[in-house]
This record gives sequence, C-alpha cells and structure tokens, in this order.
Amino acid sequence: MDKKFFEDLVLAPSPSGFEQPAQEVYRNFVKDYADEVKTDIHGNVIAHKKGTGKLKFMVSGHADEIGLMVKYIDDNGFIRFKAIGGVDFSLLPGLRVNIYHKKELVRGIIGRKPIHLMKPEERKKAAKAEDLWIDIGAKDKKNAEKRVSVGDHITFSPGLEILNNKIITTKATDNKVGVYIVGAVLRELADEDIVANVYSVSSVQEEIGLRGARTSTYGIDPDVGIAIDVTHATDYPGMDKNQVGDISLEKGPTLVVGANINPKVFELLKKAGDNIEVDYQIDAAPRGTGTDANAIQISRAGVAAGLISIPNRYMHTPNEIISFKDLDAAVKLLAEFIRLIDDDTDFIPQI
Repeated sequence: MDKKFFEDLVLAPSPSGFEQPAQEVYRNFVKDYADEVKTDIHGNVIAHKKGTGKLKFMVSGHADEIGLMVKYIDDNGFIRFKAIGGVDFSLLPGLRVNIYHKKELVRGIIGRKPIHLMKPEERKKAAKAEDLWIDIGAKDKKNAEKRVSVGDHITFSPGLEILNNKIITTKATDNKVGVYIVGAVLRELADEDIVANVYSVSSVQEEIGLRGARTSTYGIDPDVGIAIDVTHATDYPGMDKNQVGDISLEKGPTLVVGANINPKVFELLKKAGDNIEVDYQIDAAPRGTGTDANAIQISRAGVAAGLISIPNRYMHTPNEIISFKDLDAAVKLLAEFIRLIDDDTDFIPQI
C-alpha cells in the first residue's frame, strides 16, 4: 500500500472540471511504470504500458470529486454557491471549506441561520442551497472580491484520518480509490512482460455525466475495459440490504454482475481472485451501474466491460470511509486479470 500516493490524491483538490491538481499527482506516480503518459484535450491522463500482443485493455478510475462553485457574492461579502456533482446540502452547515482562487487558498465556513432562531417548520426541513452561504470574514462585497471570484471552485476541508488500522476516512474516496488502483496496478506489473497493452486512465468529469470515460474510451478503442469506483457498503445502521445487497468493508472489493457487464469479463475477474486467493464480494446490478463502466461498454461498436468497486460508507459526504485492505486486494486481483488475458481471449457472450 503506497499511502503517500493515496494521501496526495485525496489532498489534491479536484472537483469536476478542475481535476488537474489530482492529475498531476497521478502523472508523477505512473511515469516510472508506463512506457507513455499523455493528457488528452479533455484532461484525462492515460498511462500506456506496452504488451507483447495486440489486445488493448483499458482500466479507468475517475479523478473528479464532488464540490461547490462560487455563484454570487452579496453586498455584505457573503458567498452564495452551487453544487458540482451530487452534494447533500443538509450536511453542509458549519463545515469548513477551501476556496481555490487563482493560486491562493481561501478558508471559509458554511453558514446557516442558528437553530435557536428558526421557526418550528424551518427546523423540520433539510437545508437547501438558498439557505446557506460561505463566510470568509469579509467586511463587504468589495473586500470579498479581492480574495475570491465568481467561478472559483470549492472543496470540503481536506484531510485523512486512520480510524482503526486500515480503516480510513477522507473527503473524496469517491473516487480517488479508483485513481489509486489504476496507478498502483502499473507498479504491480512494472517488472513483468504481459501480452495485453494496458491503458491506465485517470478520467475526468464522471460526477457530472461519465464524460471523461466516454472520450478516453473512444480515443483508446479498447477490446476490454474495466472501471474502478466505489459502491455503497451496507454494514452500518440504516442500510437496507434487501434493496442494496450485503456489502462490507474489509471483505474485499466487489465484482459487479449485470447488464452493464460482459459475462466473460465477470467470470475471468472471479477466476483471477480465486487464483491468488484474495477475498471479493459480488454485487448485482440489473441495470446500468451509473459508473464509467456505462460509458466504456457502449463506446464505438461496444467494449467488453467490467466493474470493480470498493465498499464505501457515507458516500458523497465530507467524511467517507473505506479500508486499505480492500484497495490492496483490488490491485492484486486486477493485476492477475491482466495476466490472464491475451490475444486469444474471447469475450463474445454465448451459451
């Protein structure tokens, strides 16, 4: 486990459309393990490890995280904002945030009317965007505009805490875990000759519509592609396993099966896990998965798609929780999958 690489990814601010700080971390890590590293016009970073055969294998984790954007600065210097991606506004009051203005960082607090002053009906309602603002200590609009501008992006205050050995919490495991895994697998295979040409992609703008995966897949035109993302753990209060399934931290990554997934890719992922005796879980997805696997699968004339997910508690909150143990298992399983595929591997579905 390369904790520095992971921590650097998490601390790098990268809301959708502003991913390059995280992409720079990824570029610097993979340059020693790839034959070529390039950044496309969309901002996707593609690290290519050449194989001895013709088959092209793509693996993608998205670098973008949810965040906020400065929309308006009022006369009193308070900042109104909009969400980048799926933000739960009810969790925001009182949070510390970072506003990124040019090359400067401005700290702020998300404010809301105190509960003491709310009417009874107000207390029953979850906070909405119009109920909130960011306070940077400015005395008025003119003073605030010296420090921030409309269009500046905002993240939750970063950090990484180890709660219990390999259990960790950060603001953006969704989906810095994916970027970590697609980079770490190149290091895992660095001294090996493999048949498949591996394209390890740190994609952009997944949180606003799977956009980077769509463009990078079109450009690479892979034979087989696997997305790495997070999935909802259900091992904490309030989660309905009847609806979501039985997914736990520290029991390995999930291998997804369903319409979005090529059945032969799924079976080969299971074989890879069994070969090296790592734990994995099965996650049923009867429809599209809402991940980069959707975009990968339907690119051009179609790609044999797969999805590996890391169990994640409290998704899209300022404090998500994952396990390093699950990340390590995912890297090893993915590396074994790559060893198993070659130009003769047939991914055509059939009985």
